[in-house]
Amino acid sequence: MYKIMLALHLVFAIFAIGPLIHATTTASRGLRTGDAGAIATSSKSTRIYSYASFLAVIFGFGLMSSKFPWNDQTVASFSEPWIWISLILWFVAIVIALIVVVPALDSAVEKVKAGESASAMIGKVAGSGGVIAILFLATVFLMVYKPGA
Repeated sequence: MYKIMLALHLVFAIFAIGPLIHATTTASRGLRTGDAGAIATSSKSTRIYSYASFLAVIFGFGLMSSKFPWNDQTVASFSEPWIWISLILWFVAIVIALIVVVPALDSAVEKVKAGESASAMIGKVAGSGGVIAILFLATVFLMVYKPGA
């Protein structure tokens, strides 16, 4: 069961969180060019991949509760600080994506369609995307290094 949970956790981390980071960090391109279609696609991608990232967390919980095949010990426990810190970082990243980035992009789509400029949102979206990338980078570091474990 360990290898299945590890594979599923990694697959969803790569194929949900990776595109989420890409969508949030490149969304400002559409804002710069005033391309309503690109902005709408970035918003939709950010929303979809934010929700899909829940599967990485769910399979992470499954991985935690499984046992290593070589020593029959559980992989991790909720009492380990790196687990809680990772969950908090993930939660903050998803909140930023869904509460800051998506509404800003949706608002920008409406502005561009109305013939207005959405350039005022470039900094907000680009900065938020950068913060999301850093939060997930820190999460990967915690998953690999497992401080306190």
